[in-house]
Amino acid sequence: MGIKSFQGPRAKVDVKKEYDAPILVSDYMTKKLVTFTPDQSILEVMEQFTKYNISGGPVMDDNGFLVGIISEADCMKQISESRYFNQPILDKSVEKFMTKEVETIPHDISIFDAAGIFDKHNRRRLPVMKDGILVGQISRKDIVVAALKLTGHSW
Repeated sequence: MGIKSFQGPRAKVDVKKEYDAPILVSDYMTKKLVTFTPDQSILEVMEQFTKYNISGGPVMDDNGFLVGIISEADCMKQISESRYFNQPILDKSVEKFMTKEVETIPHDISIFDAAGIFDKHNRRRLPVMKDGILVGQISRKDIVVAALKLTGHSW
């Protein structure tokens, strides 16, 4: 008489895995931003940088639309010029030093695509837009933090 197997029927293995980790820029972006206006002084901006421990931020017009971005690097230009020309920093406005051609990123792209944009354009931060409205800001550090939260299976 033959040997019978008592293991029973094999369970069906579902090979398709559900991906449940958040990977969108909107999941990791900073939503509460320190913003600036074009008529603010560079000195005031530098004070805000140190107060909030940030290195840059969006510049908004009176209607709440993004018109530029100001960073520590922009402030360095002003510091250098004020020393060279022996003039005070106080009277210079953000509008003269901000970057006006702002690269933005949509809220619904993946952190992987965002990492590619950061690599290609060599930026430290990018404003995040939804339907033409500023909804947040994502930094290179935010992308690194997001990557660390993903498991090896998520990649």
